[in-house]
Amino acid sequence: MKRNAISLILTFFLSLLLIGCGEEKQFFLSTTDYDLDAETSQTIRGVKIGDDSDAFLAAYKDYPILTSIGDGDYLTIPAEDIPFDTALTTILPSFFVDGTALHLDSFCEENNIEKEGLLAFLTNEDYLSAHSVVYRYLVFSWEDGVITDIRSEAMDYNRDGSYYQPSSESADNLEEG
Repeated sequence: MKRNAISLILTFFLSLLLIGCGEEKQFFLSTTDYDLDAETSQTIRGVKIGDDSDAFLAAYKDYPILTSIGDGDYLTIPAEDIPFDTALTTILPSFFVDGTALHLDSFCEENNIEKEGLLAFLTNEDYLSAHSVVYRYLVFSWEDGVITDIRSEAMDYNRDGSYYQPSSESADNLEEG
């Protein structure tokens, strides 16, 4: 599971670097939005396996959504353009610093960080010794316009940081180590 998380995190960071620090939506999911009902795998917003894109978009269209069509790379696609009738995966990602959702635009500005330096800043040992940094994401698998699986995953950089090395190494190289 950690290897999948590493791959997802690397993909997310690459997507963030492509969209930059200034073009993010203003709305955030809370930490409780990432909780799933243990019995039904239903999200706190009422989305469950078997739901269609209307239910998903009613709950999440205002939040950043990363989409992988087939087994392709994760891309930022406008919610109304996501081809839900194909096999795809959507991810709702958020960073939480000290328990608060991170607004990347403000964070970059407040810390005078260029988009290329964001990942290194968040994973720096000095920063992690003073702050908790957790990456949380909901993963929705789709087939023929219907949700077939929902997972809630997280990576606590203060605890799991040894599994991630902020460099240009590929996910394949990280999995070997």
